Amino acid sequence: MSKAISSSRVVANGTVGPATIIYSDCSGKILTVIPNILDDGDLTLAQYHVVSYRKLDPLVIMPGLVDAHVHLNEPGRTEWEGFATGTQAAASGGVTTVVDMPLNAVPPTTTLENFYLKLEAAKGQCWVDTAFWGGLVPTNLDHLVPLIQAGVRGFKGFLMDSGVSEFPMITPEYIQQALKRVNGFSTVLLFHAEMDSDCDASIDAHHHYDGLTDHQAQLLASSPTLHPVEPTTGTISQLAKSPKIHALSLDDEITPLEKAIEDNSELESVDPTAYSSFLASRPDSFEITAIKNIITCSKKYPSTNVHIVHLATKEALPMLEYAQKKLNLPITAETCFHYLTLKAEDIPNGATQYKCCPPIRTDKNRRELWQGLKKGIITSVVSDHSPCTPELKGLERGDFFEAWGGISSVGFGLPLLYSEGQNFGISFTDIARWCCENTAKQVGLDHRKGSIAPGMDADFAIFDPEAHHTVANVRTFFKNKLTAFNGRKLCGRVVETVLRGRSVYALGKGVSDVPIGELLLEPRNK
Repeated sequence: MSKAISSSRVVANGTVGPATIIYSDCSGKILTVIPNILDDGDLTLAQYHVVSYRKLDPLVIMPGLVDAHVHLNEPGRTEWEGFATGTQAAASGGVTTVVDMPLNAVPPTTTLENFYLKLEAAKGQCWVDTAFWGGLVPTNLDHLVPLIQAGVRGFKGFLMDSGVSEFPMITPEYIQQALKRVNGFSTVLLFHAEMDSDCDASIDAHHHYDGLTDHQAQLLASSPTLHPVEPTTGTISQLAKSPKIHALSLDDEITPLEKAIEDNSELESVDPTAYSSFLASRPDSFEITAIKNIITCSKKYPSTNVHIVHLATKEALPMLEYAQKKLNLPITAETCFHYLTLKAEDIPNGATQYKCCPPIRTDKNRRELWQGLKKGIITSVVSDHSPCTPELKGLERGDFFEAWGGISSVGFGLPLLYSEGQNFGISFTDIARWCCENTAKQVGLDHRKGSIAPGMDADFAIFDPEAHHTVANVRTFFKNKLTAFNGRKLCGRVVETVLRGRSVYALGKGVSDVPIGELLLEPRNK
């Protein structure tokens, strides 16, 4: 048996046009794509034994999104999220495949033993198909190849203190060892590209540093206490390590900025609730320094793919373009929905739900990231869904330095890009390339995910571009109902999400009763 859907707006083969998609109800694979809308009595439907034919015009049918950067935090930190709620949120936004990040779970995905614990935790809990990244830490070089063979898609490492004790940072020297170890395997090394650097205020002159002198901005950026991606001192840092501790027992904990002031009293007048203070502490030069080092490492092992996660600065675009086009290095970069749609100038003081690393930068920077996408320097857009409990966001105190970072956004990407992309001449084919095709290719799943074509999984995001809605925390599927997009008005809405031929989400009905998501463990061997 098979089923069929059609519309005048099907995103396939780099175009948007009329098509009828016929797919197997048994295998969940696309059987054929016919470039017109078939009549109900067309003989082709009988030829393929179609038992259900839905005409969805004028809705847009596009490939299910592949979100290659999602923190589901299970096992170990299920009070933050979990496979069930995280993948339900993904399904609600037309995402049919997520790739889980190795950290913020306990234990992290850095060894085979830890990976098997994660797989056990994920079984029967996924509403969409789920793949996995491994971690790259100083002690797991010997685990990389076995993890590849077990189905891990690639490995992520930090060039700056992650702030998570079980996931220590790596050095450029270690990157070279890892590149050598995985050389010849079909995999990719991913990097959180921030790195300590000598800060020059002139480099960052376009920043939104209201209320700070250039000297104070330099002091913030050069303070080792403020460098970790997540706070390593203060009440929230302690709560993240030991969630059963009551916050009131930690009121005397010294905050990160207070500790930085101990080292330099000139920071005493800095307001920790001002977003401009936090932005100054993480200048563009952090990203530039890291990416320069990654490019240098890649030159020595140019056959291994490398990838920059959550690129936030426009300043890195020229060097990435040079590495890609002049040096012919296999280096790609992603950016995130929040970097393309939010801007520093609009972030209120104390609004720590906007904190992430690298930080949301200025509107001028945001616009240049869009241009980097259009030029193909940035190849994909992902959520970097990184939730935590509201308590860890420290909303009452509003201290950006002390608050846990990360933005919850999985499932918001399609309407966000469509809404904002209209200001930049973006088409549905662009969105499909950035959020479906290129992300599937990055994770080695483009033989079955990311496009509408015969033989591919019947994964579809059915989208109504004329619908309007407003994001509301209470209506999200997240375990913790908190997002930086609360109250944002969006154009376009996902009406239905189809995974391997089966509906897993429908607007007005919610997610399916039974999770049918598979764990994608196809080995990436030589």
